[in-house]
Amino acid sequence: MGRISLLLADFVLSFMWVCSGVLVRVIVFQHLGFGHSPLGEVIKTSFSVANMFFFAFLVKITRGGAYNPLTVLADSISGNFNYFLYCVGARIPAQVVGSIVGVKFLIDTIPEVGQGPRLNVDIHQGALTEGLLTFAIVTISLGLATKIRENFFMKTWISSLSKLTLHILGSDLTGGCMNPASVMGWAYARGDHITKEHFFVYWLAPIEATILAVWTFKLLVQPAKEDNTASKRKSD
Repeated sequence: MGRISLLLADFVLSFMWVCSGVLVRVIVFQHLGFGHSPLGEVIKTSFSVANMFFFAFLVKITRGGAYNPLTVLADSISGNFNYFLYCVGARIPAQVVGSIVGVKFLIDTIPEVGQGPRLNVDIHQGALTEGLLTFAIVTISLGLATKIRENFFMKTWISSLSKLTLHILGSDLTGGCMNPASVMGWAYARGDHITKEHFFVYWLAPIEATILAVWTFKLLVQPAKEDNTASKRKSD
C-alpha cells in the first residue's frame, strides 16, 4: 500500500475506532436494555471482542492501517530512520486527526455519549498506570507477532482478551486507554488537550513504555533465537 493510502487508512480506522467503543455501549446498555447489570457487562465484553476481530480484519485488508499511535511507534522503532520520520510526522498525526473528527461526530450525533476517559488519580500514579498497561500490551503484541504470526484467529483472540483485561484493570484510574490518539480526541473536545496531565499520562508515559518494551523484547528474545539457530547448526 502506498504511503498516501496508508495515511487515509489510519485516518479512517482511527475515526471508526473511537466511534465503535461508544456505539457498543449505546447498543448494549440503551437499545438492548441490559443496563449496567452483570449480564450487560458480559454482553458488552462479547461485543467488544467481536469489534476487535473486525478491526483486526480491517488492519489486515488495509495492509498495515492502524488506529493506535503506539502500534505504529513500536513498528517504526525497528525500521529505518526515514520510516520512523514518516510514522511520527505523518501517520500518528493522521490517527490523531481521525480520532478528533470521530469524537466531534459522536458529540454532534449522540450528545449523551459523555466526555471520554478522565484521570481519576494524581499525575504520577496515572503515568505509572498507563505506562505499565502499555508496556504489558506492547510486549504481548510483539510476542504474538513472533510466535503465532500466521494464526489470525488465535493471535487476535489472545490480543483482544489481553487488551480488555488491561483496560478493566486501569479503567477506574486513567480509563485504561493505551491509545493516545483516542484520548486526544476526547481531550480536544473537552478543551484540556494541552494540559500537563494529558501530556504526561496519555502521551509521554505510553511512548516511553512502548520504547522500553521494544528494546526489552529485542534484548530477551533475539539472543534466545540466535542461540536456537546456533544449536540447530551444531546438531546438523
